[in-house]
Amino acid sequence: MRWPIRGSHTGRRGRAGAWRRFLRQPAALGGGAVIAAYVLLAVAAPWLAPYDPGQNDLSLRLGPPTWQHWLGNDELGRDILSRLLWGAQTSLLISIGAVAFAVVVGVPLGLAAGYFHGRVDALITGMVEVMMAFPGILLALAVVAIFGFGVLKLVLAIGIYSVPTLAWLARGSAMSVATMEYVEASRAMGQRHAGILRRHVLPNILSPIIVQGTLRLATAVLTAATLSFLGLGVQPPTPEWGAMIASSVGYIRVAPHATVIPGVALMLVVLAFNVAGDGLRDSLDPTMRRVD
Repeated sequence: MRWPIRGSHTGRRGRAGAWRRFLRQPAALGGGAVIAAYVLLAVAAPWLAPYDPGQNDLSLRLGPPTWQHWLGNDELGRDILSRLLWGAQTSLLISIGAVAFAVVVGVPLGLAAGYFHGRVDALITGMVEVMMAFPGILLALAVVAIFGFGVLKLVLAIGIYSVPTLAWLARGSAMSVATMEYVEASRAMGQRHAGILRRHVLPNILSPIIVQGTLRLATAVLTAATLSFLGLGVQPPTPEWGAMIASSVGYIRVAPHATVIPGVALMLVVLAFNVAGDGLRDSLDPTMRRVD
């Protein structure tokens, strides 16, 4: 016998209610629109970029915006718009890869700790607490120092840095769901633990995981830019927003556009993910369902 998931009686009505709550939040809608534009531009970068992002032309070095180069040129005469678009793709791949890694690793660990308790909980919790004892950026720096530079190494570094947050969240949520009557009844019926976790526990903790995953995307984008700015992330000539800021910051007085444009793009994307994440949290909060 398969026991119903808590709250599943609302079904599509519950999801529709959450969607309506999200649509009633102008800030969240604005954040979602910026994210949609960011993803679209990143995916379409090969077709939208007017120039090769690595093409140098020293005669255009630090050139201001013109009709040929809408956002100007950087210190090597490369087109900033083209590098900004390709950099958006790089940042998107890094952030999605890092958060996906954190979800795949952290959520199962948190589920196991919150459901089984005892020695399993103690072992996983101890490991997560050791990781959380390090400031996040220092943990990412340590991973980069061990594994080296590159996009994949950066994904791994940011993913490992994000695992404790998602594991801790999944653990707390799983602990509350594991004590519910329908879970106890499933155990009494002889269902296997894997089936209970898959059918009853995991579906009921997805909402906070989705919200936290959205917020972690903002952290991943910012962390990737920070590491690249420090020279420990994406290496030249690969376009990436943090690396673009780092290479042009020395010319900020004579060509502020080369530094300000990627900085503003980074700020808008991080802000959009945070605002959209807050909107998702308010929309998916079960306590908010009473107002519909």
